[in-house]
Amino acid sequence: MRRGWLYWLPRALSMLFVLFVSMFAMDVFWEYKGWKLLLAFVMHMVPSFVLIGVLILAWKLPKWGGAAFLLLGVVFTFWFDTYREVIGFLLISLPVLVVGGLFLWEGLRER
Repeated sequence: MRRGWLYWLPRALSMLFVLFVSMFAMDVFWEYKGWKLLLAFVMHMVPSFVLIGVLILAWKLPKWGGAAFLLLGVVFTFWFDTYREVIGFLLISLPVLVVGGLFLWEGLRER
């Protein structure tokens, strides 16, 4: 079965966003050594792991995954204080909200 753009767009955007967020974990390689490096890296990767988990959910259940991405976008807005600056909101929170909206749209359209 051939999938359209509405199927692939939120999946591609979310994978790109996971890679973008994961880049921020790379700063630990200049800060720590030994087991502290591993611990710091895992801690910095938690947002990426959460995003990957929600993507797996959304891949199978677009409506539930879309709702989870929207909720995660709200959580990111307040957890990372992106509501304080427009650029932070545009780079961190808005992509998650857009992906959530696209998954939700796909899920509602499947009926």
